[in-house]
Amino acid sequence: MTRLLVVSDTHAPRRWKSLPPSLVPLLEQADLVLHAGDVCVPAVLDELAAYAPVRVVLGNNDGPDVAAWGAGVPETLSLEVAGLRVAMIHDAGPRPGRGRRMRRRFPDADLVVYGHSHIPMDVVDDGTHLFNPGSPTDKRRQPRHTAGVLEIAAGELVRHEIVAL
Repeated sequence: MTRLLVVSDTHAPRRWKSLPPSLVPLLEQADLVLHAGDVCVPAVLDELAAYAPVRVVLGNNDGPDVAAWGAGVPETLSLEVAGLRVAMIHDAGPRPGRGRRMRRRFPDADLVVYGHSHIPMDVVDDGTHLFNPGSPTDKRRQPRHTAGVLEIAAGELVRHEIVAL
């Protein structure tokens, strides 16, 4: 079983002053962290990487310092995790037609992780599984700060949950 913590839209230093204590238990159990963009400062990625390897995509608020983190941060990312094909992008566009657009953009993906809206979402739209963890630090109009937990075994997504922090 491979366990992933999924976050997005941390917006440091405006919203992320330091690692939110409510994320620590989830990080301690994570084999991998996915960050779907709007990190804003690379220190956030360094904090997360102290717990588990981090894969990240650029958000619209990320500058050259975030883009240069690690081996470099792309705008989109496709990776295989325990046999599951995962794609990441920061902005998946407007809700109408999102599933169809993401299927065209990432035709081989079993799951598309995205951020930008700060609205937690775990849905299958037009045959595409879309997962937005919301934000652990900038809930905007949502009732709670959130993150995502994914568990993968033998190429199957066995758990996909939005966790209120």
